[in-house]
Amino acid sequence: MKQRTILREVSIKGKSLHTGEEVHLTLKPAPEDTGVIFRRIDLFGKPELKPLIDHVDDLVRSTTIADGHAKVHTIEHVLSALSGCGVDNVVIEMDASEPPILDGSAKHFVNLIQEAEPVEQGVARQYFVLDEPVSVTRGSSSIIALPHDGFRITCTSADDRGIHTQHLSLEIDPEIYVAQVAPARTFTIYEDIEELLKLGKIKGGSLDSAIVIKGDKIVSKEPLRFKDEFVRHKILDIIGDITLLGMPIKAHIIGVRPGHALNAELSKALRKKLLEKLKGAKKKKTDATAGLPAFDSTESSMDIRRVLDILPHRYPFVMIDRIVEIVNEDELVALKNVTINEPYFQGHYPGRPVMPGVLQVEAMAQAAGVLLLRKLPVEENKIAFFMSVDKVKFRQAVEPGDSINIRVKLIKIRGNKIATATGECTVGGKVVSSAELMFMLADAND
Repeated sequence: MKQRTILREVSIKGKSLHTGEEVHLTLKPAPEDTGVIFRRIDLFGKPELKPLIDHVDDLVRSTTIADGHAKVHTIEHVLSALSGCGVDNVVIEMDASEPPILDGSAKHFVNLIQEAEPVEQGVARQYFVLDEPVSVTRGSSSIIALPHDGFRITCTSADDRGIHTQHLSLEIDPEIYVAQVAPARTFTIYEDIEELLKLGKIKGGSLDSAIVIKGDKIVSKEPLRFKDEFVRHKILDIIGDITLLGMPIKAHIIGVRPGHALNAELSKALRKKLLEKLKGAKKKKTDATAGLPAFDSTESSMDIRRVLDILPHRYPFVMIDRIVEIVNEDELVALKNVTINEPYFQGHYPGRPVMPGVLQVEAMAQAAGVLLLRKLPVEENKIAFFMSVDKVKFRQAVEPGDSINIRVKLIKIRGNKIATATGECTVGGKVVSSAELMFMLADAND
């Protein structure tokens, strides 16, 4: 099965559940192997966040991820809709910290995705195929993932009083998800509302966006959409939370009274298994190829210390501050924060400081150098020399205060001696420069 993105950009707006803010959310197409990215366009530099279990920050009645100063709350419904509809690669832009709650289900997000029209891409979708059971338990709640050739969820939902106990088992595919899972709305116990308000939650909640259970009565603006709507929404949440694994999974997940915290614990345990599996596959490949290039797939980002471990450059010529995301062994995204303290601004130009285009090219080259040198065993002690550049384009000035996202992709390596790559610099989502680069690998001691 091929990876999928969306054909066109689409938007929706509404009020957020917990913050109560009005928010515009836009889904944008993304290239193969991008995954899902949240972009906060209301914050300086338009920071991007990957929905991974490593970035989970809060799990009280919703799932929150954070990276640095940027956070995104209550992401489970939109992630569930994307996963349920089989969309792998998309950028989600928001002008606030939380997606709109809408009617409390994933139905409106599904409608948005269908309006955007999912389309196949050229790269095959990779799955994490579970080969042994993984389980977590917390009090009377438990969730387990079992090996299964597909994606099935079996769930039992019940409140603390044992009222409204519901059970359902579904084999999840886009057709079943859209018809039987997406319309199920979120719900809460009446007695929990006051405590949630004290915690600063549900500021935007109403009977338009949730079902309230009061004793044995159901309080909502419309009748239940399914007799077992509560357990269907629990399945919806599991689908959204399990995407924090970072890869589609083949498994049968069985949950008994699950919640976001328990779902996240399972995702964390599964990601640990996934990374162990990738590490084992890497070791087998290294043993089989006896010293040929090896890729450390357990590393998803790099701070400046790791960058300096790999690059020979030092002040004032280090042109990247960190690696934001290692997409795969041939592609990464780096970050360069441009400050007024950069030494070249003294002469380029006084009174109108602009980052030289040649240094943008150098930033692309250094990012590509990190990508290239990571593929080589440490004992080879190589340096990547920048040989040539082609098809250079400068589209917009880069000024102090800008944050440059640098995306580079290796195109070809010939005999571990010559490599070519493409690079693109963006500021606030707009391309400011791009180029094709060529390198020569040489021994550091020569």
